[in-house]
Amino acid sequence: MAGRLAGKIALISGGATGMGGASSKLFAAEGAKVGVVDRNEAAGRAVVQEIRAAGGIAAFASADVSDEAQVIAAVAAISGELGNPNILFNHAGTIIIKPFLETTRAEWDWLMAVNVTSMFLMTRAVLPGMLKQGGGSIVCTSSISAVAATPREVVYNASKGACHMFAQSIAVEFRDQNIRCNTVCPGFVATPHGLREVKELSALGVDMSDAAIAVQQGRLCQPEEVARAALFLASDEASFITGTHLFVDNGFTAV
Repeated sequence: MAGRLAGKIALISGGATGMGGASSKLFAAEGAKVGVVDRNEAAGRAVVQEIRAAGGIAAFASADVSDEAQVIAAVAAISGELGNPNILFNHAGTIIIKPFLETTRAEWDWLMAVNVTSMFLMTRAVLPGMLKQGGGSIVCTSSISAVAATPREVVYNASKGACHMFAQSIAVEFRDQNIRCNTVCPGFVATPHGLREVKELSALGVDMSDAAIAVQQGRLCQPEEVARAALFLASDEASFITGTHLFVDNGFTAV
């Protein structure tokens, strides 16, 4: 039986590890040709090899997705090998955890570049090819932090709020050209990134104990659970869904 992404070409930024890596493998298992863009070349090539070993089709391009020239080159390389993507998963991102008054302007600029400017650059590079094909689906990784602020994460929270509005704006501007754009919004996830967040917040006095997480969202989310949500939004099953935010947080933001 054909997968839910059969015939699709998906480009995933930050697709080497964690939620991005889980998405790369899942999208490939569901029939997509997968282009992985990541600055972690070893991990990126490893996930591509894993996809190929399982019978899938994948390609890797190394890039710092906050750098315009590197984004353009990576998208060109993936498109040249696999074809123009009709799915873009803007997943790449990072975090700064520290008291606001200790946060520097350089740190603000860097995090905004990685978390927000990257989505602008990737989308601008991929969108013309989508339009030529008559449409496509864009998924952006946001966070519960877009709507539920966590202390010691002012810059991160602000960047994810920007992700929300970026996706909504793309959705509205390109709806009538058959382009959909949505966000997937994880809670705390059991990835190296997520576990580091829990550890560093705890060190700064934020209650991130097992008991606190149990109250907020029951347990830590698994990366595959986020990947399945992104798969739905990317697929034609979500054909009438655009400009929305899918929270994968087990009720964290419901209270």
